[in-house]
Amino acid sequence: EVDWFSLASILFLLMFAPLIVYYFIMSCDQYQCSLIDPLIDLFTGNKHLSDIWNKTPTLTYKAVAIYTLWVAFQVVLYLFIPDFCHRFLPGYVGGIQEGAVTPAGVVNQYEINGLQAWIITHVLWFANAYYFHWFSPTVIFDNWIPLLWCANILGYAVSTFAMIKGYFFPTNAKDCKFTGNFFYDYMMGIEFNPRIGKWFDFKLFFNGRPGIVAWTLINLSYAAKQQELYGQVTNSMILVNVLQGIYVLDFFWNEAWYLKTIDICHDHFGWYLGWGDCVWLPYLYTLQGLYLVYHPVQLGTANAIGILMLGLIGYYIFRMTNHQKDLFRRTNGNCKIWGKKPEYIECSYMSVDGTKYYSKLMTSGFWGWARHFNYTGDLMGSLAYCLACGFEHILAYFYIVYMTILLTHRCIRDEHRCFSKYGKDWKRYTAAVPYRLIPGIF
Repeated sequence: EVDWFSLASILFLLMFAPLIVYYFIMSCDQYQCSLIDPLIDLFTGNKHLSDIWNKTPTLTYKAVAIYTLWVAFQVVLYLFIPDFCHRFLPGYVGGIQEGAVTPAGVVNQYEINGLQAWIITHVLWFANAYYFHWFSPTVIFDNWIPLLWCANILGYAVSTFAMIKGYFFPTNAKDCKFTGNFFYDYMMGIEFNPRIGKWFDFKLFFNGRPGIVAWTLINLSYAAKQQELYGQVTNSMILVNVLQGIYVLDFFWNEAWYLKTIDICHDHFGWYLGWGDCVWLPYLYTLQGLYLVYHPVQLGTANAIGILMLGLIGYYIFRMTNHQKDLFRRTNGNCKIWGKKPEYIECSYMSVDGTKYYSKLMTSGFWGWARHFNYTGDLMGSLAYCLACGFEHILAYFYIVYMTILLTHRCIRDEHRCFSKYGKDWKRYTAAVPYRLIPGIF
């Protein structure tokens, strides 16, 4: 059942999320990244909505060509080039891997080759920049708004197709979820793992490619534009490129592990993931670099080092917290966390068919500090990206605000699911680990 609050939230996002993206990008293009000045102009009558809209770059054939080639290239890398990185990179897990068991009992196979796609893409990018010169490294920035329209077209197209597919030709009918509410089904998705053929998985492709592969290219294009405009790349731009680059590389290095996360294991594929991965992620996750094109910031040495350390410590916490849980699960608790055997609470739950299962929830290491301490590390990194931009405009801080809301909401969703699953055992766990994100506070 869809409660009224969920429905209201979904209607709000469907109506306003595309406008929010447009507003942020337009503010940079026409108002030097000020979020207040467009509103002042509108309320004072200095400008009308039509004036702002008429100054907005429109869809162009060049942007369509760039975006079509980009998505097609990522499809080729995803479908037709089997992973070879796992053959020579120690510790990297790639190639054909199995996902988690779906609600219908299906175990899907995936070709994990995101790291390879990222490497090939970036090798070609730098080869073009320094040798071939097929296109300018600033091409993404120069066509940023026309590319926004292309991304929206793909986002809506794939979301609509996924809904139609769920109704008429689902990959697995038993893994479909129908609420009877059109807007909820369109937003949150019907099919759990919509696929075309054996290997093209909508969820894995759109979650990881083309948006996240593009993330570092977008930042590189911003850096190139800064060099073109000012004759130098500031240390703040370098920090944003490095810290976000580490995050992206971590995603692809651990892509096989990602198959066991909430996005793949619990979310169905709808507008939330389809449009979100095509538009929201590449356009709003890269706001810091875009801001620094319009407002170059040269940080003092101490500030730059402090921000770098915050980002690296946040990344360390994020990665090590996830590593501890992964090690604990793989060894069924027969391992050492911080030099000693991990502590845990054994929980039981009942499946739909009445079978009783047992799970272990770790209460030591970082997982003894807070129930979602990996999110805490993620938020520290997010804050570092924003701090690199200084304090002149609030636009650069959208990311930390958004991530705080997103991850807090994800905590609540996850814990609601766990309480439904484990019941009184979950209460024992929360008594042993009372804090969600920040030890002693929340």
